[in-house]
Amino acid sequence: MDPNEKTDAQWRMELPPEVYQICRAGGTEPAFTGAYWDEKADGMYRCRCCGAALFDAATKFDSGTGWPSYSTPVAPDAVRAEEDLSHGMRRIEVRCARCDAHLGHLFPDGPAPTGQRYCINSASLDLERRDAAK
Repeated sequence: MDPNEKTDAQWRMELPPEVYQICRAGGTEPAFTGAYWDEKADGMYRCRCCGAALFDAATKFDSGTGWPSYSTPVAPDAVRAEEDLSHGMRRIEVRCARCDAHLGHLFPDGPAPTGQRYCINSASLDLERRDAAK
């Protein structure tokens, strides 16, 4: 089934409550609590909701914020960004381009050469590890 054809009820049944709250309701996990904030393994980070490739581990860096941070998505059209004015702040929200899952936020304080920090909730991701034996 196309992820964009799923109803809210289907997402609620399919996803664990924490994942639903973050990905479908725009929540945020507490800093330093997610599965991937300090993950060092090589691989591809995929959308927890639809499996789309989002971020390569090669672009992951330690931002010190307690959330997984990436300097660039795997492809320009893998994610989309939109203005987020919630919580009395002006931020750029990052969503999965395929299924519209909330992933996190984009900040202009990342490392060179992009200067971008894609600050992403671990709960919105699945890590597909690369085989180290290859």
